[in-house]
Amino acid sequence: MPWFTSRNDAEHSAEPVKAGNAVDINANLPSHAADSDNSGDNGSFVDAQTYAYSEDRKIGVTGAVFLILNKMIGTGIFSTPSGIFAATGSVGVSFILWIVGGILTFCGISVFLEFGLAIPISGGEKNYLERAYKKPKYLMTCVLAAQMLLLGFSTGNALAFGRYVLFASGWESYDGWPARAIGIACVTFAVVLHTVLPKWGVRLFNVLGIFKVITLLIIVFSGFAALAGHRRVPNPHNFDNGFRIEDGDGYGGGGASTYSNAILNVVYSYKGWENANYVVSELKNPRKTLAIAAPLAVGGVTILYVLANVAYFAAIPKTQLAKSDLLVAGVFFQNMFGDVAGRRALPVLVCLSNMGNVLAVSFAHSRLNQELAKEGMLPFSRFWASNKPFNSPAPALFLHWLITVIVLVAPPAGPAYSFVVNLYTYPGSWINGFVGAGLIYLQWSKTENWSSPWHTHLPISILWLLSNIFLVLVPFLPPQGSWTADGYPYYIFPVVGCGVLLLGVVYWVGWTKVLPRIGGYKVVAERTFDEGGTEVVRYRKVHLRRRR
Repeated sequence: MPWFTSRNDAEHSAEPVKAGNAVDINANLPSHAADSDNSGDNGSFVDAQTYAYSEDRKIGVTGAVFLILNKMIGTGIFSTPSGIFAATGSVGVSFILWIVGGILTFCGISVFLEFGLAIPISGGEKNYLERAYKKPKYLMTCVLAAQMLLLGFSTGNALAFGRYVLFASGWESYDGWPARAIGIACVTFAVVLHTVLPKWGVRLFNVLGIFKVITLLIIVFSGFAALAGHRRVPNPHNFDNGFRIEDGDGYGGGGASTYSNAILNVVYSYKGWENANYVVSELKNPRKTLAIAAPLAVGGVTILYVLANVAYFAAIPKTQLAKSDLLVAGVFFQNMFGDVAGRRALPVLVCLSNMGNVLAVSFAHSRLNQELAKEGMLPFSRFWASNKPFNSPAPALFLHWLITVIVLVAPPAGPAYSFVVNLYTYPGSWINGFVGAGLIYLQWSKTENWSSPWHTHLPISILWLLSNIFLVLVPFLPPQGSWTADGYPYYIFPVVGCGVLLLGVVYWVGWTKVLPRIGGYKVVAERTFDEGGTEVVRYRKVHLRRRR
């Protein structure tokens, strides 16, 4: 037996604690959500139930659109186009990959919509995996928890912040330890602000979200000017024979492995499309809101991303673009507006965008860490779940800060952004693949009695599944060039990513099998609600009766 009840075990049992407005959950809940241990012995779970937010606190279509946009538009579009072009060596192929990324994102939206509307509670893929993979119990939950906890860092945005600060300040070198040090300062500021002044942390990243959209629109409209010939550099002629694949200075010449890395960079740039699924229970009319907001947000972002790439290719020569690494937007501004505005002033907008993402991600992932602790899935859960001393998830924020800093300083000296992006994105392809396979199984298994207001057609689910299989397998193929071109073996990020997922399996064995058997007990999380609707979590050991 596991140490603690899962959230779903506690929330959806037969005799809930009475408080607030109860939420009715249908038969599509994860299997062990309605499977509480009510055996009558001293090991039975403590029952509790979820409570609905009042309608005036729920998020409508507009709020859901901005919830998704703020997560999607981050460092990626200002940084990854360099690596994508360098891997493909073709302007046309680069555009195709960005469009393919949008199509695959729409496939993912459809899969997540079917799950989200069938299981209308917050939590995202945690609930979906638990519903599709009932046995071994809690295994997929532990695997997902390992991925979210250990790889849910803010390193990519923090590192990009450091490099753009160096770029705007006139440093000749934008990489290495100075950029990482500034990145550490950035994430430290975010965590301290969320800890000491949590309301101001939320206000700040909401305001900075506006700067993301403004910066992207400036790039798009400046791209139109570049196409008309208004730029500070000669015409790069990047659209001449645009679909030709070339081997040039810093770009082209890669194999399947480099294309896989390029697609991972595209996936990273679109990441955040699933953001509304984490708060389904806080949406007004979830079916209508999700069905409108998610496609609208992703469709708008896809158009902006493609137009931003048009702008980059209209103003940046191929070699300069390939070697700009994550400073694509900074180089673009410099080529369009000169050294004063382009190199000093406008990159500050990108810095603000990066800071906004660090604030948003640290806010969201610290709450996720705290929820895992509340469910008893972490060692020393009482500590990590605490809101002391500032009535904010200070321990969970510290855990997020610690993992982010470790990933910032761990890669070898030199370029680290591609490694961080791939490490952040790669394990998610495994999780998305399991979600897609789980939906196919539920739809075709009559015994599961699966139903949802939204239906994803089989070809869409298969395309989603196959794309994620491609992304998890191809990075293991050796590149055509050097195996250590970036200062580390090409296989390091898929190996580390798979290792983290396997660590979740190891933890599951210890958490649900080994230690409870040795100690002869389990620990139950009592989840109740006070008069104000605030959730209170208490832990107690429950010793199991020994058979005679």
